[in-house]
Amino acid sequence: MAIFQYTKNVSASRLFSYILVFIIVLLVSAAQARRSAEGPVELTIYPAKAGELEQKYQFVVKPEDQIDEDAVPLYEKAINSIPKDFNQEQIREWLNLPAGQLPQEQAEKALQKYLEPMKLVVRAARCKECNWPEWTPGYESGDLNVYRKLAYILGLWARLETSREGYEGAAVAIRTGFGMARQLGQGPTIIQGLVGMAVGGLMCKEVEQFVQGKDAPNLYQALAGLSRPFVDVEKAIENEKKVILDLPPNDLRREQTSEQKETAFDRVRLISKRLDNSLNGLQCVEAIRHYAAIHAGQLPQVLGDIKDVEIPNDVMSGRSFEYSRTSAGAMLKSVMPEGGGPKDLVNYVIVLKK
Repeated sequence: MAIFQYTKNVSASRLFSYILVFIIVLLVSAAQARRSAEGPVELTIYPAKAGELEQKYQFVVKPEDQIDEDAVPLYEKAINSIPKDFNQEQIREWLNLPAGQLPQEQAEKALQKYLEPMKLVVRAARCKECNWPEWTPGYESGDLNVYRKLAYILGLWARLETSREGYEGAAVAIRTGFGMARQLGQGPTIIQGLVGMAVGGLMCKEVEQFVQGKDAPNLYQALAGLSRPFVDVEKAIENEKKVILDLPPNDLRREQTSEQKETAFDRVRLISKRLDNSLNGLQCVEAIRHYAAIHAGQLPQVLGDIKDVEIPNDVMSGRSFEYSRTSAGAMLKSVMPEGGGPKDLVNYVIVLKK
C-alpha cells in the first residue's frame, strides 16, 4: 500500500486550520532543533579558501550523476524499512549537542539499524523524477511526518561524520537531505512544502556543525549552488486557493476562509524566506572564512571588504546582513521581519581560530 496519498476530503475552513496547526508544530520543532531560538548561535570557525569544490562536497547532484527513476516509490520503501522502535526523541537529543560532544559509539550503533532507509533515500535524492500523486483540491496530504523521520536519520548521519572529521560522508548526508527537501517542496500542497522547508532547516543546522571543523572544506560554492527560493511556495498556494474558489460566492465560509488563508499563506511565505536566509547567512560565513584564509587569518572589518566572492543579501531586508566586529570576533545578523520573532533571524556570533 502506498504511504503517500491524498485521501481525506476536507472543508476549506478545516484545511486552513490544519495548515495553521501544522505551522505551529513546525515552529516548535525548529526551535527545539536550534538549541536556543532566543539568542545567537556561536560559530567557531577556521580560515578556509572558497574554490571549486569536488562533486563529493557539492549539495546539488550533477545531471550526469542523476538516475532515471522516480523518487516517490523509493521514499516509500525507505519509510517502510524504518524499524518500529525508531527513537526520534533520542536522535533529537543527540542533535542538540555540538558535534564534538556526540556519543559516537551510541550514534553509530543507532545508525546501523537505519542502513536500509539511508541507502534508499540516498538513491531517491539522485532521481531525475519525483512524481507525487495527482492532487485534488479539498483533499489532505498523507502522513508527511514519516519524511521527517528520514530527515532525522540523515541529520544524525551527518553529525556523526562531522564529529569524526569525515567531511565527505557528512556532505553526502547533507546533500541527500537537501535533495529530499527540494523534492518535497515540489509537491502540489502547502503541507508538503512546509515539510520540505523543515528538512532543509535541519540540514542547515548540520552545515553549521560542518563549517566549524578545523579542516572542513569551504562550502561557499556548495551553498551558492542551491536554488533561491529553495521551496517555491507560490505554486502550492495557488493550488490550494482553488479550495476557496470552489465555495459559492455568497457562502459565509468563503469570507471566513479567505481571512484564515491570508494568515496561513503569509506565515508560509515567511518560513520559506527564513530557510533562504539561513542558506544566505551560511554562505556569508563561508565568505568570511575565505577572506580570513587569504588575509593572514584576519576577519573583515565590514562585509564590503570581501571582494573576490559575492556576498548574498539578507532576504528579509534585501540589503546586506548586519555585520560588526566584536572583541571576540564578529556578529552576523539579519533584520527582524514584520510579524516575525527571534526564530526567524539569522543570528551568529563568530569566533575565528587559526
